[in-house]
Amino acid sequence: MSLLRRCFALFALCCALPLHAADLSIDTGHGVRIWTTAQLLTSADAQSVTIPADVAFHRTMHYRAVPLHALLPGLAHGDRLKFVANDGFSVDIDADAILNRTGAQAWLAVEDPQYPWPALPGNKGDAGPFYVVWTDPAAAQISSEQWPYQLARIQLTQDAASRFPATAPAASEPANSPVRRGYVVFQRTCFACHTLNGEGDARMGPDLNIPHSPTEYLSADMLRAFIRNPQSLRRWPEGKMTGFPTQASLSDADLDVLLAYLTYMAQHKVEK
Repeated sequence: MSLLRRCFALFALCCALPLHAADLSIDTGHGVRIWTTAQLLTSADAQSVTIPADVAFHRTMHYRAVPLHALLPGLAHGDRLKFVANDGFSVDIDADAILNRTGAQAWLAVEDPQYPWPALPGNKGDAGPFYVVWTDPAAAQISSEQWPYQLARIQLTQDAASRFPATAPAASEPANSPVRRGYVVFQRTCFACHTLNGEGDARMGPDLNIPHSPTEYLSADMLRAFIRNPQSLRRWPEGKMTGFPTQASLSDADLDVLLAYLTYMAQHKVEK
């Protein structure tokens, strides 16, 4: 076969291959299992799921999806899982929310290479190949950060304070203080994209304490407005931060304790 024909054959083969087929790595402490797109789409647990108000697409979406708990053997109540995306996003989700069989339920949506999903709004790229979606998310107060897309890996992990001690308030802080409650909110919202004191898994946004906390250069009102709508402070079409515009995504009370935590941590910098 001539070189030209070989190149043409290779090109034709590449065009025939599904461009969005991928592998998902899952480790719940019992060894790593690799799932392919084809395996997930043809799984006996796979079914059609409708999401009325999809967090990423902002409209009703229909997916081929597998109940997430069906892919997590040995997962127990009290466990914690880390979800890592290809774009540097990383979020922890409690096993209790995933193991729930009533009310809010987590699904792994799988992109079919033959019928790819549309592009994300706002020039944010693609959501595939794997995307965690929820039915009835309000029943368990599932936040918008707990819908990781472009998913590449799921693994068992420890709590944030154990893995990243420089992000945790001092042990002397009362258990129900605004600072400690704000740390919980921080983990659920900001920690998926940002580090703090140089610690964290995410690589999407800047550190929120080093060299300066946003509480040191923004007034409380401006910071609240920025968290609700980042474009209200800096108009940047390419900005990735979507904000938390509603009480459902982040209540005023949660926003208050989040600011209390960030203000506290500004006085507890740890240089790496």
